Amino acid sequence: MNKLSGKNTPEADVSGVRSRKKTLIETVGVIGAGQMGTGIAHVFALADYTVHLSDVSEKQIARSHDAIGRNMDRQIKRGIIGKDEKEKALAQIHATTKLDSLVGCDLVIEAATENEEIKKQIFKDVCPKLKPSALLCSNTSSISITRLGAGTDRPEKFMGLHFMNPVPMMKLVELIRGIATADSTFAAIRTVTKKLGKSPISSTDFPAFVVNRVLIPMINEAIYALYEGVGNVDAIDTAMKLGANHPMGPLELADFIGLDTCLSIMTVLYEGLADSKYRPCPLLVKYVEAGWLGRKANKGFYDYSADKPVPTR
Repeated sequence: MNKLSGKNTPEADVSGVRSRKKTLIETVGVIGAGQMGTGIAHVFALADYTVHLSDVSEKQIARSHDAIGRNMDRQIKRGIIGKDEKEKALAQIHATTKLDSLVGCDLVIEAATENEEIKKQIFKDVCPKLKPSALLCSNTSSISITRLGAGTDRPEKFMGLHFMNPVPMMKLVELIRGIATADSTFAAIRTVTKKLGKSPISSTDFPAFVVNRVLIPMINEAIYALYEGVGNVDAIDTAMKLGANHPMGPLELADFIGLDTCLSIMTVLYEGLADSKYRPCPLLVKYVEAGWLGRKANKGFYDYSADKPVPTR
């Protein structure tokens, strides 16, 4: 695999004015060591960036480190990377529970849970620790970038950088400008995205952006079909896999994404667009209330406690 270094190509100055001193993104901070943050740290480290991974939980950091190692081993087996690349990439990742480690970062990406208040608090805590030139991004899959950016000390240096899950495998990245996002910030992040080997698309700052504006209502409709007795879990997923050539059925996909995340995105759509067609299915709400959040909880529309997942309805 060819290394895609972020160390030698000058970027546009984040002030929006080109000058002799260009903005170089060499050190990247990732806030949140969950599934998304882990994947983001993985791809940046393989692209030869120094990565500072921050999470409030020591246990989560340990899980993240193990997951990155396992996922890189899979890439080695497929011939995507070599063993030496894995070792070098792992050495590029520095994990901590303290936000102070992000002080020298050129770019910081928030990858916390899909909850607006949590994200706002993270930005409030981290902004005073960042150098003035640092760019700040959110990996939010649905929340207003303009609104999040307005709560920071650098809205012109803030934008959405939405990776798809699983990050190491998925090529697409959504780039979302807020109203205040500077052209130079967008250009710098777009360049970095390409250096990761990803394919960026630009999305307007509307609820759920492009991918989830289409995907999550489809999943919600599949849950309505289950709720109304149109078909059981197996029938609905089989129908979409064999009838629409989807690699994964919508209920299986919902479990993979996380039912709490699906509900959060549907709620953002429903409240943000004020259209009844985006009303979250009551069954989805009940599953989340029960703690049946999908794969991460070992139970959702499927029970994952045995070797083979079994439908729960």
